[in-house]
Amino acid sequence: MNIQVIAVGKIKEQYLQDGIEEYRKRIQRYGRLQIIEVKEESFNEPLSPRELELVLQREGERLLGRINPRAYVIALDRLGQAWSSEQLAKEFQTLAVAGTSQIDFIIGGSLGLDQKVLERAQTSLSFSGFTFPHQLMRLILAEQIYRAFTIVQGERYHK
Repeated sequence: MNIQVIAVGKIKEQYLQDGIEEYRKRIQRYGRLQIIEVKEESFNEPLSPRELELVLQREGERLLGRINPRAYVIALDRLGQAWSSEQLAKEFQTLAVAGTSQIDFIIGGSLGLDQKVLERAQTSLSFSGFTFPHQLMRLILAEQIYRAFTIVQGERYHK
């Protein structure tokens, strides 16, 4: 299975880069994990509603431009569904059986995701009621992707 994480902004902290790279190496046994970064829009707060809309729209266009046309798209959104690790693993299995070989996860910037991105996604997923920095979310997502693969394979990591 090929998985892309398409995310707004760059990761600056080395410890986050190291953690993501560790999980990318582990995932290689099961499939391919690619991280694609799109430019984060610059803005000064406070934003008017129109300025907020423009920032989200510009970032959204960049994200949409990087989505694989044949991908099953999962947007990370605080208002999305809350899944367990086992549910994510089951979704991977279901998609694989259906012939889906490409999953694109979308992570927005600090302001979230444009509505057009959410509409393009087949699923919106919330990892928690908490708010996480979008850079940290990449590491958490990479770990959960790895965990889902180990669940599918019946391996011990998940326990």
